[in-house]
Amino acid sequence: MRVCLASTSPARLMLMRQAGIEPMLRAPAVDEDAVIAAVESQEGRTLPPDEHVLLLARRKAADVAASLAGSDPDFDGVVVGGDSMFEIDGQVLGKPLRPEIAIARWEQMRGRTGILHSGHSVIRVAPGAPPREENAVAAASVSFVADISDAEIAAYVATGEPLQVAGAFTVDSLGSPFIDRVDGDPSTVVGMSLSTVRRLCGALGIVWTDLWSPSTHENARAATS
Repeated sequence: MRVCLASTSPARLMLMRQAGIEPMLRAPAVDEDAVIAAVESQEGRTLPPDEHVLLLARRKAADVAASLAGSDPDFDGVVVGGDSMFEIDGQVLGKPLRPEIAIARWEQMRGRTGILHSGHSVIRVAPGAPPREENAVAAASVSFVADISDAEIAAYVATGEPLQVAGAFTVDSLGSPFIDRVDGDPSTVVGMSLSTVRRLCGALGIVWTDLWSPSTHENARAATS
């Protein structure tokens, strides 16, 4: 069964590969700011983080599923969309993009605990059948070390790594030594909760191991032969 990841995130691709899945990649054509602004204007409220990430995950997956219907009508598998936001002290922190913002965020976060919200949407796509969808939000709390120095913050930000990730940190790369504890599925903090995606696939009648790449199946057979 094929898997299409509705994302160009290197972290999400890495997670899929570590789980034995080699997905095809397709970037969703979704203006995230416009989507959120339109819904909040229509409903007259600010979406809380869990609704925010779930809305965007669903829109991304739906956009890619629709594009596959036109460009790859024989696609038989699942489309996986995701979105993440980090919340601390009731403030939502997306990608900082600029070094000075990343530095300010780390100064705010040291010695503190925040929550990483991750939205997931899985759409079952099959030729001649209507798409079926399952969605969920996962959350994990992240506690940062209290003794990270200004010099360490500046050096970390200078690598460029925290500029393009929600919350300005990673748990699987250069930022990991500055994180004291993660409570929840660790892959949620990387970019996508694999246990949540597995559960959503199960709700659609899909056995997780059926998503493994041929090489993963071959390695599994070789290990047991």
